[in-house]
Amino acid sequence: MKVVVGLGNPGSKFSGTRHNIGFEVIDYLAKSPLAGSFRAKFESQIADSTEGGQQLLLVKPETFMNLSGQAVKQIKEFYKLELTDLMIICDDIALPIGKLRIKAKGSHGGQNGLRNIEAHLGTNGFNRLRIGVGDTGGIDAAAYVLSRFKSGERQQVEDAVSDAARAVLVWAAEGIDVCMNRFNGDPQTTKKVKKAEDQPSSKTDKKLEPGESKARPNATGNE
Repeated sequence: MKVVVGLGNPGSKFSGTRHNIGFEVIDYLAKSPLAGSFRAKFESQIADSTEGGQQLLLVKPETFMNLSGQAVKQIKEFYKLELTDLMIICDDIALPIGKLRIKAKGSHGGQNGLRNIEAHLGTNGFNRLRIGVGDTGGIDAAAYVLSRFKSGERQQVEDAVSDAARAVLVWAAEGIDVCMNRFNGDPQTTKKVKKAEDQPSSKTDKKLEPGESKARPNATGNE
């Protein structure tokens, strides 16, 4: 089983904010007709899915961003999960809007959701998929990540969510190295990859678009 965790903050107040782009990817994957309904467990909303014969657990922690590690640790321990079977999806203000950055390990880079997961797991050796949400432009980072995307940015965001969902399915089926090689480019390069995948040549490619088939802890995750 592969576990896919999208980071964000629960509640309508935070829906559509830059910080919640991880939730958007999980919701996109959950549109698959092979995905079940969300249910509450592990301080999260979770849903089971199957793609290309691979079982997926889709997770949206409800702990708020800064305490994401609490939920992730519970899931890892309950399923006796190997770190190689875990993928974390989050926002990144250091990347242009729509750019994906996938790594098998690394620093949290100031993203407090990743920071908390690292603290709870005792390692930074877990897969992560960062999605660029744009530079702050001098705005306070905490306020910026809790702001919503501008109308002119929304198409780039939707493309990035779709690209990230496809990247998750490639990772689940073919591994992190193939995923990094295929998606760690600029958005234009990723679009070219998508066009090539529009004519499937493998079982993995046939299921790259799941969406088409059918007061509290601090909410800020950046310093």
